[in-house]
Amino acid sequence: MTSRQVAPKHTADDTGADQRRLDRIVAWLLGIGGLVGLAASFVLTIEKLELLINPNYIPTCTFNAALSCGTVMKSEQAALFGFPNSLLGIAGFSAVTAIGLGLLAGATYRRWFWLGLQAGATLGVIFTHWLIIESLYEIRTLCPYCMVVWAVTIPIFVYVTLSNLERGHFGGRDGDRAVTGYHGILAFTWLAVIAALVFTAFGASLFA
Repeated sequence: MTSRQVAPKHTADDTGADQRRLDRIVAWLLGIGGLVGLAASFVLTIEKLELLINPNYIPTCTFNAALSCGTVMKSEQAALFGFPNSLLGIAGFSAVTAIGLGLLAGATYRRWFWLGLQAGATLGVIFTHWLIIESLYEIRTLCPYCMVVWAVTIPIFVYVTLSNLERGHFGGRDGDRAVTGYHGILAFTWLAVIAALVFTAFGASLFA
């Protein structure tokens, strides 16, 4: 006779450890990712001001025809609401950074606060993907500093969403493992798809 092995159950202690691990990732991601996004947005704003003062100014993130911040900054899409988009980045990433540092310092936030952060992250990722589409297929030029913003906005959205799922803030069960166990794969795959679209649209011209 052979005994049938029973797979170990996911205990409450395991669930708690997983949630604490996810909480640490979210805190560090918001803190560091927010700072990176804030720095990129700040530099973009300075570059835009330089360009307004001197139309012949060549931004520091201009490398070739495919990687040219100046071309993107002069486009209508770069000031969708009548002012530089980077100002939105400064405001948004400042808030994200403050929340992340608060979490690292031991702060806790109520459900409504997390849902508010979710709304902001969702609007941010939607706006980012609109800019990605415009850069790839309308402007036909990439802004390296903008790409840094893309690279932090997507993981921030992914992990804020997964954290809210984990905590049951959307009305589900607290500690639901249906999706949150695959956070690394989800974020990496999303960024990999964006990178593939970039290389498909520009190819060797990125390095010309």
